[in-house]
Amino acid sequence: MTGTSVTRPGRSALFGRRNFVLLAIAALTLVAGYAVLNAGHPSAAAVLLVVGYCVLFPLAIAL
Repeated sequence: MTGTSVTRPGRSALFGRRNFVLLAIAALTLVAGYAVLNAGHPSAAAVLLVVGYCVLFPLAIAL
């Protein structure tokens, strides 16, 4: 049974739509943070990167 996916009745996926939405928002926040950092605004970039890494990614995993 290698390489096949078996679904059991009554079981749901590990991550739902809410998790993927939060993950996408986290990724966009990180991209924006690095773009702002490249533009020369380190304070604003730090805020975006901390929010992305320390708030949104953990929320995407935990919820």
